[in-house]
Amino acid sequence: MRTNRAYTLTLLAPWLITFVVFWLYPLAYALVLSFSEYRTLSNELTFIGLENYSALLSDPGFWRALWNTVIFTVGTVPVTTACALTLAVAMQRRGPRIGALLRASYFLPSVTSLVVIALIFTNLYARDGYVNAIAAMMGIPHPENGWLLTEATALPAIMAMDVWMSTGYYMVLFLAGMEAISKDMYEAAELAGASRWQQFWKITLPMVRPTLLFVVVINSIKSFQVFVEIYVMTKGGPLGATSTLVYEVYHRAFEQSNQMGYASALAYVIFVILIVVSFLQMRFLKVRS
Repeated sequence: MRTNRAYTLTLLAPWLITFVVFWLYPLAYALVLSFSEYRTLSNELTFIGLENYSALLSDPGFWRALWNTVIFTVGTVPVTTACALTLAVAMQRRGPRIGALLRASYFLPSVTSLVVIALIFTNLYARDGYVNAIAAMMGIPHPENGWLLTEATALPAIMAMDVWMSTGYYMVLFLAGMEAISKDMYEAAELAGASRWQQFWKITLPMVRPTLLFVVVINSIKSFQVFVEIYVMTKGGPLGATSTLVYEVYHRAFEQSNQMGYASALAYVIFVILIVVSFLQMRFLKVRS
């Protein structure tokens, strides 16, 4: 028995060490920092209680970043989910060859480097980029200085890129969920005279509800933690119009001196918000047995 236990612990040791060193320890240390004032250069740690959290709640920059993050999440998650589900239904009715080709095409952006995609879209959204050129040819109003240098369009432009990039990944998840639906159910529905819309509403949607819950939760978490796009494309500008919570953590921790404690407090606030949001989503979208 002891031999089996030792063998099991030996196999688990690499994962356990990685978990403790790179996840558990940083999480605990960040909690300590959130109640402290930490001087990076001198490595001095001074306990200040809840001052970081108090400063955070009275900081307009925090509320601006929170608002931008909420707008980003609310604006992308429903659209991405709807587009992915629609594409999954359409792909389900395609032939095996053309369906495989289309699935690969839609999935490709989600496995491409996010930095590369962000740089490409930065050029597309530029003042003399293709988006403005096409808009000018079609007579559509467009920002003269570029989409990312205008407060009103910077965040929506990044949101549009995120929807385009993520839809294929969630489409594949929905397709996997639809594979578990028996074809007999659709055949019985056709014999009963049900239309395709009725089949989708009465069969497909209820049966993929577990997948829908999974997609909404992980997409919300991903959207709430948006960072790379912001850092590469706008660095929070113009005038804070695209500053998000995770970018604010980076900005305070590494671009401003002696604010590591404040950044840690902000990180824990994000952590709590994500727990609450995920719990509410699972409560309202829970799968009934």
